[in-house]
Amino acid sequence: MTLDFLKALFPNGFKRALALFFASFFLTVGIASCSGGDSDAVKSQANISPKNIAQISTGKTLEEIQKSGEINIAVPADFPPFGGVGVNMQPQGYDIDVANQIAKGLGVKAELVTVVGNYRIPFLQTDRVDLVISSLGKNEERAAIIDFSQPYAPFFSGVYGRPNIEISSLDDLKGQTIGVAQGSLEDLEISKLPPGKVDIKRYANNSLTASALVSGQVDLIATANAVAAKLIQDNPDQKIENKFILKNSPCYVGIRKGDTKLLQQVNNIIANLKQSGKLNQLSIEWFGEPLPKDFATATT
Repeated sequence: MTLDFLKALFPNGFKRALALFFASFFLTVGIASCSGGDSDAVKSQANISPKNIAQISTGKTLEEIQKSGEINIAVPADFPPFGGVGVNMQPQGYDIDVANQIAKGLGVKAELVTVVGNYRIPFLQTDRVDLVISSLGKNEERAAIIDFSQPYAPFFSGVYGRPNIEISSLDDLKGQTIGVAQGSLEDLEISKLPPGKVDIKRYANNSLTASALVSGQVDLIATANAVAAKLIQDNPDQKIENKFILKNSPCYVGIRKGDTKLLQQVNNIIANLKQSGKLNQLSIEWFGEPLPKDFATATT
């Protein structure tokens, strides 16, 4: 069944596509998104040289993309607010808007290809797409096989609460009650504090943690900004806001290894989107809060 599926995806050059698919799969399986962080990435044992991968991956050049008038971009369909499906059954979200902005900056039309986490890099290396804009985090293993733009999207774990609670750092949590999803990255970070400094309430999942803040069971919660975005949008009367960032793990555009001209153009477009305030506008629209203060100047 898998072979039949791949043949349908790659009617031309099936053997090459198949080899690249499995090579990339072993290097990327288990690395779902920037939300998962680098710590829970599955370490590949595949003996694959980045040099060899670069030699056999020959997608469309910048000139070919502009000549064709379109660019194929991998986007998420199952990770709102970065990417989901709207009531019109069309992709929508922060990543989708950024993809369209980058295509506009290149002077071409965006052809969006929805992908799930583990297939993002294989689709790039087998030339199904020219870019990956799908909440993609950067780590050493990925950097060995693809190139990354400057960061285009914030992804971080933060502490959230109502305006009446004035805190700006871990030291300010003394005496506060904070909710976390049990076993989450946020749980691990908050648990590093000295015993007795903060009252930690652990819940089975992010939804229960968010509900605890809305119902007043806790003063604060520590969670990912993507989770907080929905909480803020669903409860505007609560005026929930970000207090400070616990751990930062931004998202990057994935580009084929060695495609320096396209990389340079994408970086220029992202820089312009930051400078013009467009990315900040999209952040407020989709995440319910402006970009972090230092994000507008971030290049790595």
